[in-house]
Amino acid sequence: MAAAEAGLSPAERRVVEAVLAEPVRLAFGTVAELAARSSTSGPTVVRVARKLGYPGFRQLQADAQDEMRAAGGLAPAAARIRATSAKRDDPLGRALVAELANVDATLRAAEPGMYAIAVRLLTARRRHILVVGGDAERGIAATFADQLAQLRDGVELLDGTPPRVAARVALAGPADVVVAVDVRRYDAWLLAAVAGLRGAGASVIAVTDGPLSPLVAGSDAWFAVRAEGAGPFDSHVGTLALLHAVVAGVADRLRAPAADRLDRIEAAWTETKALRD
Repeated sequence: MAAAEAGLSPAERRVVEAVLAEPVRLAFGTVAELAARSSTSGPTVVRVARKLGYPGFRQLQADAQDEMRAAGGLAPAAARIRATSAKRDDPLGRALVAELANVDATLRAAEPGMYAIAVRLLTARRRHILVVGGDAERGIAATFADQLAQLRDGVELLDGTPPRVAARVALAGPADVVVAVDVRRYDAWLLAAVAGLRGAGASVIAVTDGPLSPLVAGSDAWFAVRAEGAGPFDSHVGTLALLHAVVAGVADRLRAPAADRLDRIEAAWTETKALRD
């Protein structure tokens, strides 16, 4: 697309620019969505596909999906440590670039419609919230669950031994809302637990690495996080930024009861001298 851009009309170039800015939306969007994002029309989008050598948009989209599958998402840590070994002269600079890109890409990719659904589910007072994270995301999941629990009742971190997880899944139902946080390579136990919870009628909010994640299918809302690390391991900075944004939305919607709840918690901390300045 970038190579062919010079031979396109101004409207066609806007289509290309929209795709290059967010390739995942070409792979999993529609002609109408791409036309709206590029301020063009459906025929213009189809014309771009044909100028690139495809019979139509559907074939271009299929090629984009195949390319994403071939890319395979994030590389394992063992491969990444070798890829970065030649750049060890400036790890702080690498981290700055990587983490800024993670936060920027993650928050920009969050669709307002999905965000609204997630906040609505998490603020429904009769719903019970289950937060579950992969092994690498356990700390982030625990932080998110703790913050939600300070704003509302009925928040639980799903963690522990296989019997404990299985027992909780067995008792799940339509009143549960599951927030599942994991990126490739996905924890098998988490995928099984989320599948069981979804099968029991629970609503699912997936925080994962893209539309090809097994957590996405059947979810009520999902968010794609960028998790490229400056070193050999995944970064969770973008994921944490997204979850902070979700907590902010929940706090805004539950402002009065959440404020009362936080006041009571703060009073208890003060009375017990649990914290020091």
